[in-house]
Amino acid sequence: MEQAQEKLLQWIDAHFDEEVAFLQEMIRIPTDTPPGNNAPHAEAVADKVAAWGWQAEKHAVPEDRVRDYGMQSITNLIVRRPYAAGGPTVALNAHGDVVPPGEGWSKPPYGGVIEDGFIYGRAAAVSKSDFATFIFATRALEALGAPLKGALELHFTYDEEFGGLLGPGYLLERELTRPDFVIAAGFAYDIVTAHNACLQLEITVHGKAGHGAMPETAIDALQAATRILNAIYGQLPELRKIKSQVPGIDSPTMLVGRIDGGTNTNVVPGKVVMKMDRRMIPEEDPVAVEAQVRALIEDAVKDCPGIRLEIRRLLLSHALRPLPGGQRLVESLQRNGQAVMGEAPQARGTPLYADARLYGERGIPAVLYGAGPRTVPESNAKKADEKLALEDLRKATKVVALTLLDLLGA
Repeated sequence: MEQAQEKLLQWIDAHFDEEVAFLQEMIRIPTDTPPGNNAPHAEAVADKVAAWGWQAEKHAVPEDRVRDYGMQSITNLIVRRPYAAGGPTVALNAHGDVVPPGEGWSKPPYGGVIEDGFIYGRAAAVSKSDFATFIFATRALEALGAPLKGALELHFTYDEEFGGLLGPGYLLERELTRPDFVIAAGFAYDIVTAHNACLQLEITVHGKAGHGAMPETAIDALQAATRILNAIYGQLPELRKIKSQVPGIDSPTMLVGRIDGGTNTNVVPGKVVMKMDRRMIPEEDPVAVEAQVRALIEDAVKDCPGIRLEIRRLLLSHALRPLPGGQRLVESLQRNGQAVMGEAPQARGTPLYADARLYGERGIPAVLYGAGPRTVPESNAKKADEKLALEDLRKATKVVALTLLDLLGA
């Protein structure tokens, strides 16, 4: 076994320049979401793996579903690598969709520039890096020529930024996969075993527009919206008193991330639209929380004559929780992390949410682990100058490859 492990590590070192070049290719194909035209990236990945003798199944989500969802195109990929009978099916999932670059970059966001041991670009850390991690860990495993049992699946999906329902959710909904374990893209040294739930609502406040010189003829939707804002932010001290027992997760949060309304400076706003985000710790009940938030909003304007509310759920993402059987995955990653990095990665929760939860909702043990620095902020993930240390990419590839050998080695 030790000889096989050493060969695995040597193969990764010998092919590391190729892995870095592959990641550069992934970064250089934009997948800004929105607008979410992500099928071209999937096509490029499918062509790339075909050169290694792998077949990528292309699962295009129907155009009408994608359009209604607010995106332009989604093609999810499954690469199946079957081995001998008698072992588990392990899936590795990374998402290719990214938030738009935004302002403030000192490097081209789609350049894949390498400087001082770092690679720069949108999704260099989250999570096109793990397209490279997972593919090259799999190639290293198969290059051993050692007997393997079970199966490996690579899931490359394109809907994490919008919630994952048309990414992993689509593959699971159509029963295209049912793995025994999942390692989803990570973003730090930690092994994420739990994460928050998330509720997102769109609140539309309807009033009646009117001339600014005669406000008494109108019903001011912004005044009513202000009451809702005060109610939401007035709740924050109470939320801070609620504490999670999961290491890495603190308290629930709530904010309004976007407000649109009004027609002109001299017109009383007749309509205001707000989008809010309520993060729930794993111990909270999402159904009860949604009912509480809706009641909070409705109560804030119940005494406002002429005001009408529409509350539409945009997203209800459930929490990721540890499941029976998942400890085997965690222990292997920790053992191999210790061997490669000189320290065992910590198993903990994160206040973020990810589409790995969709596997967990179906009873499939899932953790997040992949290329990234010690802490998420170090990578500038989703900010300007997102970057990844190349040595962290190398280390993560080795840890994942050794873990696959543990799980699938005969």
